[in-house]
Amino acid sequence: MTRLRAVGVRVRRAAEPLLRRVPRDHWESDEAFRRRRRVTGATAVAGASLLGVSLSTPPGSPRFYGLTLGVAATWVVGGLASGPLHLGRMFGPGEQLRRPVVTPVLSGIGAFGAFYAAALVARRIPVLERAVASVLRYADQGTTPLVLTTTLANGVAEEVFFRGSVYAAAAHRPVLASTVVYGLATTTTRNPALVLASVPMGVLFAQQRRVTGGIQASMLTHVVWSALMLRYLPPLFTRGLAEERVTAGA
Repeated sequence: MTRLRAVGVRVRRAAEPLLRRVPRDHWESDEAFRRRRRVTGATAVAGASLLGVSLSTPPGSPRFYGLTLGVAATWVVGGLASGPLHLGRMFGPGEQLRRPVVTPVLSGIGAFGAFYAAALVARRIPVLERAVASVLRYADQGTTPLVLTTTLANGVAEEVFFRGSVYAAAAHRPVLASTVVYGLATTTTRNPALVLASVPMGVLFAQQRRVTGGIQASMLTHVVWSALMLRYLPPLFTRGLAEERVTAGA
């Protein structure tokens, strides 16, 4: 029992930065809030539409890279145009407030571990195997530096918009609202794997936004998670990717 209590204390201490909310004051006038909501709504429609088009283009094509960077630009421009955004802070040793770095990176690694375990199951389910392979084909058939660049750019851009603009524009329950909008935007890809992934990750990113009062934590978690998924998931889906290459060459 003593050993279990000691483990419990360590777990609570390690999880504290993820749960302890930082006091913040992001007050803005009613007019500024209404403007934020108008810009956010227009950006959500434009960005989601472009996202759906980008993932219907051939992997490795100039059109794919151009559209994907266009999606990232849409999220960033819309997010910044909606109003002030904040990087956020977390409690560190000695009750000092610091920019979140280490904890978000570890969160990204942990999220990847959970998704890797889920991928081991998904590759045994034909419909999910095909859905995941359909996304990973862009990494498999594309140029690695370009794929990595566009993936990380979109990871940062999504946090600027969804956990920045959308979260700030939600009058009530911003964690739920930003996650729902994130999931709805992903449905334009018509890919069940992406839609399913958007829900738990949307909740995680929104909780980081809630706790820190800014977007730096979710941005770091997002890019770490994305980079690891890009590097280690394709080898799990060699059969599905081989079928995608045959289809592309037909």
